[in-house]
Amino acid sequence: MYSFTKAHRVLQVQEEEEETRYHTRNSSAAEMDYFSQQKQIISSILVFFLLFVSSIDPAHSAESHNFNHDQANQTFRPGEKLQKLKMIRAHLMKINKPSVKTIQSPDGDTIDCVLSHRQPAFDHPKLKGQKPLDPPERPKGHDPTGILSEDFQLWRISGELCPQGTIPIRRTSEQDILRASSIRRFARKLPTTIRRDSTGNVHEHAVGYVTGDEYYGAKASINVWAPQVASQYEFSLSQMWVIAGSFYDDLNTIEAGWQVSPELYGDNYPRFFTYWTSDAYQATGCYNLLCSGFVQTNNQIAIGAAISPTSSYNGGQFDISLLIWKDPKHGNWWLEFGSGILVGYWPSFLFTHLRDSASMVQFGGEVINSGVSGFHTSTQMGSGHFADEGFGKASYFRNLQVVDSDNSLIPFSNLQVLADHPNCYDIQGGNNHVWGNYFYYGGPGRNSRCP
Repeated sequence: MYSFTKAHRVLQVQEEEEETRYHTRNSSAAEMDYFSQQKQIISSILVFFLLFVSSIDPAHSAESHNFNHDQANQTFRPGEKLQKLKMIRAHLMKINKPSVKTIQSPDGDTIDCVLSHRQPAFDHPKLKGQKPLDPPERPKGHDPTGILSEDFQLWRISGELCPQGTIPIRRTSEQDILRASSIRRFARKLPTTIRRDSTGNVHEHAVGYVTGDEYYGAKASINVWAPQVASQYEFSLSQMWVIAGSFYDDLNTIEAGWQVSPELYGDNYPRFFTYWTSDAYQATGCYNLLCSGFVQTNNQIAIGAAISPTSSYNGGQFDISLLIWKDPKHGNWWLEFGSGILVGYWPSFLFTHLRDSASMVQFGGEVINSGVSGFHTSTQMGSGHFADEGFGKASYFRNLQVVDSDNSLIPFSNLQVLADHPNCYDIQGGNNHVWGNYFYYGGPGRNSRCP
């Protein structure tokens, strides 16, 4: 029988050896503080391991959960469990960077203020040794003010900010990774088609989109809700997609918006997020800053942190404005939040088709319907109410625009709308002088018309 005392000693010796190597390589106070943080994380992993393997019942893995929730119980030998925990430990050390300051958010998040050039993006071979780029030229027709509401995210309620030269990053915990189906799939969407004519897909949408031209960006204002999500392995989001390539293995997308994802974040708060992929969600890309990809340049916004306030049914409405556009000079895709606050950029080398332009821009909602109960999910999209309920009750996107080849922000006249399960989630488009192109969308999921 495997000795738990021996397992404990193996990890302890490894920790001591790594601590010696780490202190030899890095002597700054910030990095010493980082190692102390990591040691606490490692200790909690070890406690989890000892409690887990010393229980009477065989260990069961959530590694192989799927959307039918046909989970076959798997018994792991202690050595295999130790190997998994070592992999989690290594992954945490890779994505949780040394911080110069730490801020505790009232929702339980820990926000680390990380030196800009030490963020995960610069682990990429093509970015090693570099620093974030200077702001690019804004699209013509865009008039930013650079004002950001202080209470846009919960972590800022205390009034604390990250220092200049750093960026705020939501710290990842071992629990975050353990909720995922595997370490490899952590912080990634399932590899799946996003074709809109598919009725067998677990992803369901209500979207407005434009196609048939070359697009160099998009802008919209989206009101934020806190939809109910029925299962840990489902999500509800509202976002913009900038798309190029086919809907198969060469799909390129850039995405930004808000989402409720209990699996990724461990709660039901709506959170500001980004995503990217260059191969249809198979092996490239991730959410937020959880892999080397997106380069953040802003010290006021934490990607992945909870949004506050949110809209209320038949009450106050709160929306966020997002702009994504391609820098004509360097070809990188930049993200702006609100009235002129640059969040950062996706380097052009991450992509194949999007190195040139996008062939489609899409706006709207998406949910996961796991079908675990044999019925349609009751996960809500948007406000959880159908589009015909209108302002104050239904979710909306307004002031939809695209960026053309002249780097001009322009309205468009060919908005198409589509809901692939309209009895569960629907959409209604329109146009007026105040909101320009807009649509209402969303729904409750399971109901009398959506069994």
